[in-house]
Amino acid sequence: MTQTGISVENLVYAYANQEPVLRDISFKLNAGERVALMGATGSGKSTLLENLMGLKQPHSGKIFINGIHLESKTLPQVRRYIGFSFQDANDQLFMPTILEDVTFGPRNYGVPPAIAIDKAMQLLADFGLEGYANRSAHELSGGQRRLAALASILALEPDILILDEPTNGLDPAWRRHLAQVLLRLPVQVMLIASHDLNWLGKVTQRALVLSKGKIHIDTDIQPLLRDGDTLDRLGLPVDW
Repeated sequence: MTQTGISVENLVYAYANQEPVLRDISFKLNAGERVALMGATGSGKSTLLENLMGLKQPHSGKIFINGIHLESKTLPQVRRYIGFSFQDANDQLFMPTILEDVTFGPRNYGVPPAIAIDKAMQLLADFGLEGYANRSAHELSGGQRRLAALASILALEPDILILDEPTNGLDPAWRRHLAQVLLRLPVQVMLIASHDLNWLGKVTQRALVLSKGKIHIDTDIQPLLRDGDTLDRLGLPVDW
């Protein structure tokens, strides 16, 4: 039986003609874990997430998703296991209606239309968006677009959910609603990159902190959030 999770071994990544952004990154995320990826702006969080999705190719090192080595020939298989949410929800909402956005993935994988629509409507109902199924993304608020994008990802029933700055542009009520949704999702592994430290403390249990291209801290998140001196030193002052 395949073990669910992410394993990264000695990952190095650099943009052309530049010093490496990621230097010898290694970590494991196992089933049942909700993990925060923290780091100051420019620390490489989004670059690391894009490597995990195969959107960027590491210069050296290995990534395993559910025990499968991530490489060009395994990329289609690996992507079936991962749901990835970009910083801008609009990057994932491109169909004429929200319902079509949420059914797009399952339909693309051969799920019969009636089943895809039933699943989509259930997801939209779970997120309080059933009344917006036949509206376009530009008619929704920022928070509603974020949840609609998440519904389009979850329609494919991923084992692993990766979110890049999911609270960007959300007011406190929508941040709380998003947290409540995430905490009841059936995904096996969740990795969330965010600068919203207090919010991360409500939805994750473990923190990986990137600094100068390396993971400097791998610890339980609650003690870290209480360590103001360490957060300040890493460029992550809490409550600012």
